[in-house]
Amino acid sequence: MQEAMLYDKLANGWVQCHICQWRCKVAPGKVGYCKTRLNRDGVLYTLIYNQTSSIAIDPIEKKPLFHFYPASQALSLGTWGCNFRCEHCQNWHISYAEHNGLSPLLEGRRIQGEELSASRSVALAKRHRCGGISWTYNEPTIWFEYTLEGAKLAKADGLYTVYVTNGYITPEALDTIGPYLDAFRADFKGFTDDFYRQVCHLRRWRGILEVTLRAKDKWNMHIEVITNVIPGYNDDAEQLRALAVWVKDNLGANTPWHVTRFYPHARMTHVPPTPLATLQRARRIGLEAGLHFVYLGNVPGAEGESTHCYSCQNLVIQRSGYHTQVLAVEKGGKCRYCGADLNVRGV
Repeated sequence: MQEAMLYDKLANGWVQCHICQWRCKVAPGKVGYCKTRLNRDGVLYTLIYNQTSSIAIDPIEKKPLFHFYPASQALSLGTWGCNFRCEHCQNWHISYAEHNGLSPLLEGRRIQGEELSASRSVALAKRHRCGGISWTYNEPTIWFEYTLEGAKLAKADGLYTVYVTNGYITPEALDTIGPYLDAFRADFKGFTDDFYRQVCHLRRWRGILEVTLRAKDKWNMHIEVITNVIPGYNDDAEQLRALAVWVKDNLGANTPWHVTRFYPHARMTHVPPTPLATLQRARRIGLEAGLHFVYLGNVPGAEGESTHCYSCQNLVIQRSGYHTQVLAVEKGGKCRYCGADLNVRGV
């Protein structure tokens, strides 16, 4: 175990964690909501410091990030646990604490997985000629101490760094890692209190919007937003339009929005996959709201994978599944045909 960062010691051996927006107050011998932070004798420890559940080399487009170092490979790392309990989690087997093997950690025993130091992760990324490191698969915020060390080492070695996140990090945690984080791929899972309460068991969710805006404005991180469109839950036009308008008005019209097909997972196996027509309607709503780049996800081959310049309409990045060709993007992210700003980093 390693002592956690960003917590306060309270009376009677209690502590308060300030890594995510739950800001858990944890009694001695207990864990926080994520079940990965243990109060032992008035000291808060992370149980997952160098514990990985998943290691892979992925196309950056799989995150998905379409305007960030397109066609590059990212060393992708995940751990155990999450600070959300989403009913539809596609990685529930590593994210649901009650299923993912954290109990042995609490008892001081090794769990199935691989220990990987932050320095080894950087060496692994370099060995496989990755452009950078992405902390993904489950929520990287709860892995904060490890990802912070990894991000510092990665940046020092010329690698890019990516958080694939639900956005529930606190402003102070974001500000701590901000100088070392290049991209913030944020989940906007829905846009109503009812949705977040019913599907994510979250009462206060608008802090997600505020911290994403902070990542952009204060730290100049590259932002892309994803919404997994679930039939009957967040596929109504009013909710989708409100989300798209917020992104356009606050993050900017050039912010990519990925609307992706839901597949039955976890506790929502009774819900059918999202019809293609629903995704196409969501894409139209985003474009009509003024967003320049709205992409369809989890539907390879469908219209809405490739990037066209919003100004001259020419094809500038072609995608088919995870095969990507950068056709007409100049250095600095400009359209080769007309010079429009495409908000593409890493070209």
